[in-house]
Amino acid sequence: MANHQKDFLFVLIKSLSKSEKRQFKIFASRLETSSNTKFIELFNILDKSDAYDEKLILKSGSIKKVQLSNLKSYLYKQILVSIRLNIPSQNMRYQLREQIDFAAILYNKGLYKQSLKLLDKTKILALENDEKLMAYEIVEFEKLIESQYITRSIQGRADELVVQAKELNYRNTISSKLSNLSLQLYGIMLKTGYVKTDAEFTYIDDYFKKHISKFDEKKFGFREKYWFYNANLWRSFLVQDFLSCYKYALKWVTLFYDNPNMIYLNPVFFLKGNHYLLESLYMLKYKTKFKKYLDLLEETIKDSRFPVNDNIASLSFLYVYNNKLNLHILEGTFAESEYLIPEVLHKLKMHTDHLDEHHEMLFYYKFASIYFGNEKYAESIFYLEKIINNKNLSMREDLMCFARLLCLIAHYELGKDYYLENQLKNTYKFLLKMNDLHEVQKEIIKFLKNLNSIYPTDIKKEFIKMRTRFVELEQNTYEKRAFLYLDIISWLESKIENRKISIIIKEKAKLNNR
Repeated sequence: MANHQKDFLFVLIKSLSKSEKRQFKIFASRLETSSNTKFIELFNILDKSDAYDEKLILKSGSIKKVQLSNLKSYLYKQILVSIRLNIPSQNMRYQLREQIDFAAILYNKGLYKQSLKLLDKTKILALENDEKLMAYEIVEFEKLIESQYITRSIQGRADELVVQAKELNYRNTISSKLSNLSLQLYGIMLKTGYVKTDAEFTYIDDYFKKHISKFDEKKFGFREKYWFYNANLWRSFLVQDFLSCYKYALKWVTLFYDNPNMIYLNPVFFLKGNHYLLESLYMLKYKTKFKKYLDLLEETIKDSRFPVNDNIASLSFLYVYNNKLNLHILEGTFAESEYLIPEVLHKLKMHTDHLDEHHEMLFYYKFASIYFGNEKYAESIFYLEKIINNKNLSMREDLMCFARLLCLIAHYELGKDYYLENQLKNTYKFLLKMNDLHEVQKEIIKFLKNLNSIYPTDIKKEFIKMRTRFVELEQNTYEKRAFLYLDIISWLESKIENRKISIIIKEKAKLNNR
């Protein structure tokens, strides 16, 4: 997956489309008298290479080691300039920025009235597209021109600009405070994870109420509503209130569908909102609504008006395929979902420079869950060991933990007693190092540890006993999330009833028609 130690210039060149490469070469030919200049030669070498190799660059003979650093910086800048000059005209933010730059050129030439006229048109466009930060920047520019020169443009112009500046500053301040709160809650999530006790719940709830009570949702515009829903969503995730997660994720997504132009102006926010909506529906096991919103998301992405770039393409792949796999896991259609695995692996390679290892490992866990549900335990273990042997998952200890637990159960199913004993020891050591060891994890370890010492005639009784214990734990607010990673109850029921786990989960999915 993405290796941020790669050379930035090399990664940038590899991210260029064929048309962008062609545009750059046309652009570069205008800068120099010959197309065979050193920086174009460097571009061609890196473009043809499969990996960044400094020795290969120096081997060309025309580029010296002392020149390489400056040459790379210059080439990096020129590529960005070339891309900037060829940005699609439908990108509203670039249009607004371009118009502000044009107004600055007119201002510097002393053409104040022309500059003001252009700024006024641009400000209207900015406000129509809820770009309040740019609108505020324009108003400040207008104030500068009006206060510095006698333009006699409009009577009462000063009062008008002051009122606009105050209103925009007020709304931008609200958006900033709400986005700060959202980011702080996300930071807490990364640092301490989900709440595990009533004391932690009270702390988060008090912290949130203290910061959110100052705002009146009725006065919000699009941007303020977006950040308000975002902050509420993170609070809901932290306290594991999945119904509230669904409520605010749905408000977030509905906000975009009610303002369709904002989907195309803010595609990343739109994609993330849909992902959180689908995640909350998965947690609630609302299968029908899950399928409805997944289909709607795919339909919107395929719309010709939906923006296309590398970042959006990677996020679209991540969220759509992650949730396609989730739908199959939710329905218990493990055999029907196997076709997706090679497809996802192929797309992971395509988006390798835009996705981090955590997302790759999350896909591997879903692959393992699908193979486990289809009773292909060796294949399940193959992907679980990729997660277990990864040393870079410090931010996803929960994923590492449940990968180990599922791997234990898969080894048990294969009857590999020797491997199971070693896995038990290693998993127990790992869990002891974790700061947030839950009752579910402790019970699974204890249960598997005792299985080998139970007489075959008593195993079924032990499965029934443990199922009762896990059903009880599933009702605990701070334990229920664990069952979304690992459906231990369905597995126990499959052992008790001597039926396939896929059949058990399918039957549960049919009973749950939400």
